[in-house]
Amino acid sequence: MTVSGTSQQPKQRLPAAMVVGVGTMASRVAGFIRDLFIAALLGTGPFAEIFVIAFRLPNLFRRIFAEGAFNSAFVPLFSEALQTKGQSFALQFATRVFSILITSLIILTILAEIFMPFLIAALAQGFVGSPEKLEQAVHYARISFPYLIFMSVMSLFGAMLNAKGHFIASAFAPLLLNVVLILAMAVAVMASGVAIDYLIWGVAVAGLVQFAFVFVAAWRSGLRLKLTWPRWTPDVKVFFTLLLPGLLASGIAQINLLVGTSIATGQQGAAAWLYYADRLYQLPLGVIGVALSVALLPNLSRHVAANDEASARASQSGAVLVATGLTIPAALGLYILAGPAVEVLFERGAFTADDTLATARALQALCFGLPAFVLIRALQPSFFARKDTRTPLIHGGVGVVVNLTVSIGLFPEYGHMAIAYATSAAGWVTLMLMLERLIRHSVWSLDRPVMRQLAGQLAASLIMGVALMAAVHMIAFPSHFTGSLLWVAGMVAGGTAMFIVAALGLGGITRAQLRSLRRRV
Repeated sequence: MTVSGTSQQPKQRLPAAMVVGVGTMASRVAGFIRDLFIAALLGTGPFAEIFVIAFRLPNLFRRIFAEGAFNSAFVPLFSEALQTKGQSFALQFATRVFSILITSLIILTILAEIFMPFLIAALAQGFVGSPEKLEQAVHYARISFPYLIFMSVMSLFGAMLNAKGHFIASAFAPLLLNVVLILAMAVAVMASGVAIDYLIWGVAVAGLVQFAFVFVAAWRSGLRLKLTWPRWTPDVKVFFTLLLPGLLASGIAQINLLVGTSIATGQQGAAAWLYYADRLYQLPLGVIGVALSVALLPNLSRHVAANDEASARASQSGAVLVATGLTIPAALGLYILAGPAVEVLFERGAFTADDTLATARALQALCFGLPAFVLIRALQPSFFARKDTRTPLIHGGVGVVVNLTVSIGLFPEYGHMAIAYATSAAGWVTLMLMLERLIRHSVWSLDRPVMRQLAGQLAASLIMGVALMAAVHMIAFPSHFTGSLLWVAGMVAGGTAMFIVAALGLGGITRAQLRSLRRRV
């Protein structure tokens, strides 16, 4: 079993990243449709701000658990158990984790429901001066918070599937959230109901639907767990020792965003502007960063367990070059097209032209940090595969301090823009600390081939940026929706083609890499 699993892995790694990426892309596209409804129905007014807070609280844990910390702690241990002791023993370990996890989540949820007024007051400082808004936010957050239970337990079953090389169910489960919310808003419109009521109840229902989808996939794959009385065994202790610091390390981008949202509630509309900007910013971060981190971790864990450091470093170099080759041009293109993209996606109904301008400016500020956060996602598996969650935690903690300092210091003068720039600054500080640690301990380094290809990617991105800016000034932006949508799509397609041609000519991308990518698309 061990030999067979190892021999197949080189064929599975890149397709796995592609599966996760396609699933995330499908979810993001559905998420944009969802946000079209939200922007039109709620705009950036009080209900929009309340929804952002009530939804972001459980969604924060979804992103941390489903896209980071749980995989980083569980997959290496579960994979090691599969490799060395077989599936039966690995499932016994998973059962013990499951029992403690579900018990802890129920207790946490009960406490959160009781103390929700204090929790919302801490997360939305600007609501404290508005008792009615605070009361409504507490009401809706209490409805949405149980979503955390479903997402966390779903992460356990998804992590087991990932460890066995089955990525489809966990990759496409987030799509169901957006589908349910779209249906909820459609019903709200047809019933002439209050949109936020349907939205928040939709979140709770979507959690159950997503969990059921992944649970069935795991059951059919023979990954069946029984709920037993919680037992604190040595292997469970190791898991939670890795998990607790990993929660902060993997969720640093979300923690920074949550801190920013709390501060932003002090400015009317700011929390909603940052939410919509984050939706666009999360597209490349989710599709590229999450796909790489989720698919790379099992591969690195196997190499490290086999003491094959050369293969581990090669895998890490490949992931970094994929991350930079996709993210640098994406960040630059998103910066240039921020205004048109926000306008065509959100400016209708309650979402005004002023909201478009404020959201686009926040998006441009976030673009500066996009490459850093994707690279953080690509580099974290090198720590997690070696069961080191403490170091990323320290790095992330420094990033949070930077974020808080810049946000609080500049917010009175620059408003929501201070929060966006603070988020980007925190990302670059965290990345620099992470690179220094990896290089100093000879885990991975920017060797000459990587640097040469990275230089080609940077040069190609600059060429693309100049061409894109020229095209934006030469071709007028249409005033009707269909024309403006085609305009944005054409600019994205043209910019992508320009980057590929330039990158091939400058050595940023090799023809073999491009053929490999096309085969997997």
